[in-house]
Amino acid sequence: MRIKELDIYQYDLPVKNGPYTMANAEVWALDTTLVRIVTDTGATGWGETCPVGPTYAEAHASGARAALIEMAPGLIGTEILPLAVQRKMAGLLNGHNYAKAAVDIAVHDALGKATGLSVSDLLGGAVTDRVPSYYATGVGRPDDIARLAREKQAEGYPRLQVKVGGRPVEIDIETIIKVWEQIEGTGMRLAVDGNRGWTTRDVLRVSRELAHIPFIMEQPCNTVQDLEKIRPQVNHAIFMDENSVDLPTVIQAVGRELVDGFGMKVTRIGGLQPMQTFRNICEARSLPHTCDDAWGGDIIAAACTHMGATVQPRLFEGAWLAQPYIEGHYDRNNPVKIEDGHISLPQGPGLGVTPDEAQFGAPIASF
Repeated sequence: MRIKELDIYQYDLPVKNGPYTMANAEVWALDTTLVRIVTDTGATGWGETCPVGPTYAEAHASGARAALIEMAPGLIGTEILPLAVQRKMAGLLNGHNYAKAAVDIAVHDALGKATGLSVSDLLGGAVTDRVPSYYATGVGRPDDIARLAREKQAEGYPRLQVKVGGRPVEIDIETIIKVWEQIEGTGMRLAVDGNRGWTTRDVLRVSRELAHIPFIMEQPCNTVQDLEKIRPQVNHAIFMDENSVDLPTVIQAVGRELVDGFGMKVTRIGGLQPMQTFRNICEARSLPHTCDDAWGGDIIAAACTHMGATVQPRLFEGAWLAQPYIEGHYDRNNPVKIEDGHISLPQGPGLGVTPDEAQFGAPIASF
């Protein structure tokens, strides 16, 4: 079974009550890119990548489509096997993992449909059909974020991620204190995500003044060198997010014991095939991690949920989906959504999602 056709689509996803604010970006709308492959046996598969603007990471929407157009002619005729496709893409284009991920997800979807297996089966097998999620606040006023924390705990989310940075650190400290006052004793886990927005000085101050509050510091500083500097001086666990750009970086961080876990995004690391390797590395070293993506619709949401369902529960920090923040679904009959802080694993072969492709309009490129 081989790739016979490859179509590339562009689609705009509106953000509810925008903007969504992070330390280094404001998100008003999403420019997502979808890939549809058709095999020589008639099976179809869908993939997606949705960089959150041009400044959050080394990725942007136009770059994703340019990379896909560059690779597409060389992918025609490639066997529908995830590792074979990853190796083919590596030979066609250096880097651009976030674009390659869309093809990788589509290949898993098509392979699952052709074999009658779900994507989670292809990834080793689900250990749950109710995948825990977590809620990520934007950067906001301390009282507003504290009120949101109380609401999300009541909705059943097992974990809360509070965005900080891009403003005086005193406001971030106040925010963390007020959030903890709302969730202390509830069992809800707390992560504080700087999105690279704190200086090392800020991190050391926060960890010193809030040593009594148990939370994870996710990507507090800008560089790996910054993390190395603060690592022996902080009272809190450190998770790497934006710096974990590929498997070699992950391997280096794990080997040097630089971090206590990861916030990992499927498209940043190149798709489900390398994400499976990442999951296994973390399990071998007992490192907790999330299974996320930057943003995107039901295709990315399904991919993250299938992967999250295979992670050893004691190491799983949750699957973050953009669904609560965006309007609409690609598959109205089988929407991927969070209920009571958890996601029901999509059923059926492949991703378990069948997009209504009419909503995407004509492909911007076909091969």
